[in-house]
Amino acid sequence: MKIFTSGQIKKIDEYTIKNEPVAPVNLMERAAARLFEWYTSKFGRAERILIFAGPGNNGGDGLALARMLAKDRFKPEVCYIRFSDTTSVDWKINRERLEKETSVPFNIIENANQLPLTGTDDIIIDAIFGSGLSRPAEGLAADVIKFINRSGSTVISIDIPSGLFGEDNSSNNPDHIINADYTLSFQFPKLSFMFQENESFTGDWTVLPIGLDPRAISGTNTPYLYLESNVIKPLLKYRKKFDHKGIFGHGLLAGGSYGKMGAIVLGSRAALRSGAGLITCHIPACGNLVMQSSVPETMVIHDNNERYITDTGNTDFFDAVAIGPGMGTQQESHEALRNLLLTCKKPLLIDADGLNILSANRDWFSLIPGKTILTPHPKEFERLAGKSVDSYARLQKQIEFSAKYNCIIVLKGAYTSVTSPEGEVWFNSTGNPGMATAGSGDLLTGMILSLLAQGYDPADAAITGVYLHGLAGDIAAEKSSYESVIASDIINEIGAAFNKTREPV
Repeated sequence: MKIFTSGQIKKIDEYTIKNEPVAPVNLMERAAARLFEWYTSKFGRAERILIFAGPGNNGGDGLALARMLAKDRFKPEVCYIRFSDTTSVDWKINRERLEKETSVPFNIIENANQLPLTGTDDIIIDAIFGSGLSRPAEGLAADVIKFINRSGSTVISIDIPSGLFGEDNSSNNPDHIINADYTLSFQFPKLSFMFQENESFTGDWTVLPIGLDPRAISGTNTPYLYLESNVIKPLLKYRKKFDHKGIFGHGLLAGGSYGKMGAIVLGSRAALRSGAGLITCHIPACGNLVMQSSVPETMVIHDNNERYITDTGNTDFFDAVAIGPGMGTQQESHEALRNLLLTCKKPLLIDADGLNILSANRDWFSLIPGKTILTPHPKEFERLAGKSVDSYARLQKQIEFSAKYNCIIVLKGAYTSVTSPEGEVWFNSTGNPGMATAGSGDLLTGMILSLLAQGYDPADAAITGVYLHGLAGDIAAEKSSYESVIASDIINEIGAAFNKTREPV
């Protein structure tokens, strides 16, 4: 699924109206019908419904929804927030239809003293501002937004929480943005939904298709994509009857240190579960017994050092290499990473302490081999690229870093973002809070290493590994709970994640 800017969405709307063709008010009717279907699937007729409508097309959506609800014996009331004397053409049409076809109460709000009493059993539908808003809400609109946020009612925002910008909110006023419980976004998610600081505004968001023209969607370029199974399924390789382990690649996983061998145990198990034919682990000598007894399917090369790695040896014999999990940041390990950067000719992934070592030696950035995959969490990325004022600014740094150093960055989070040197950005749709557990990142390293060893293009390996990792976590959480998921549970569901991704849509 593509993610467009607010300006691009407006143009896609206009193209649909012109080329379907469909009258603007009928496109609004179509959108309201999807809102009605969603609402009636979630809520009954007992609740009082207050629809707060602005004077623009977002308010027009709210008026159309009010009419549909009333005709189906629901009990909506409209609170028209009159902060402008001008209303859109389609708003006026839906106002006339509402008045003619229903007896829905229509309350005009011109100051905060006219706002209704609300309770925790009420449903508030936010139809004040749409995605075209470009400056912070103020005046009466801001007063109403603050009133709704204090109401204690269940809040449902149409298309986007009123007051939230579609992309960059660094200049916005967070006190003047609706805190929705649900957001019903038309056709596409908004870029701002991908950012942590906006979660309190969007709540649980859902995309409602409203039939925008597929030619306009496919013909409009955007670097932002939302990863779903239809993207990943065609990338998955299939096995033939006479294939053997040599065909599926030999990966080298380097890392571990005294007391931190679990990272390599988990990473190697995930790599094998993801289809690699062979996995060798380069580890400190103290970990030899741990590895041989915990993951007998792996091979082991132990370092000359007892407690941490000081070298990775000749990597020419492997199909892909990953370094970093549990390795520590001793000076000799710094040298191991530098030597690897200078000599590795195979697809490379750097994670965890490998990234921390890299960020401590910024002059090594130019040594990073082309298309190397870096898998930082936000703090590790901050050490690499510097601090950012918010997630939008951090995304811009991520895009710039990928381009400058010709690398692929997997920035881990709720919507893990993957950036390519060409400027493409993929946001992941799978995963859950239960994956915030020790070792989860080590699994991702192993999974991507496995895909690299099997011959996947580095960018494809990154997005496929991220998607399957999250999906395995979702399957594990469904069988248990967010609180009880551990890394081994996720490993056990990797196979199920492959199978589910291959299922017909």
